[in-house]
Amino acid sequence: MDRKAMAIWKGGLKDGSGTLDTQSGALRELPYNFKARFEDEAGKSGTNPEELLAAAHSGCFAMQLSHFLAENGTPAEKLEATAAVSINPASGGGFEITRSAITLVGTVPGISEDDFRKFADQAKQSCPLSKALGAIEITLDARLA
Repeated sequence: MDRKAMAIWKGGLKDGSGTLDTQSGALRELPYNFKARFEDEAGKSGTNPEELLAAAHSGCFAMQLSHFLAENGTPAEKLEATAAVSINPASGGGFEITRSAITLVGTVPGISEDDFRKFADQAKQSCPLSKALGAIEITLDARLA
């Protein structure tokens, strides 16, 4: 199974801009630019590839964890997973993604804190996006609500 997205970029790195489109239509001509990616710490001037990667990673992780919890007979009522993807200047110039830090708060009746963390760690290791991100540090801070 293949999933597709398309980026169109016009202009130079700092003065150019682009749009992102996804196969599903969830993103259609979504604008992005240098400022949104590298200068706006508040994240209010538009999306960027790292924000989209964080959304994908947190979504993948939460789905994987929900599967493990259901298999255990302790399905989650709610999993709130946030991924913070860090992009920093690289030592040889340019930028590099260095980390995805997942913060998780779960509402899971009938499970101990230790078992919850065990399944969360298993999901962190095994979700397809975590596997794809094997070149970076992936951290997890998990707790029950």
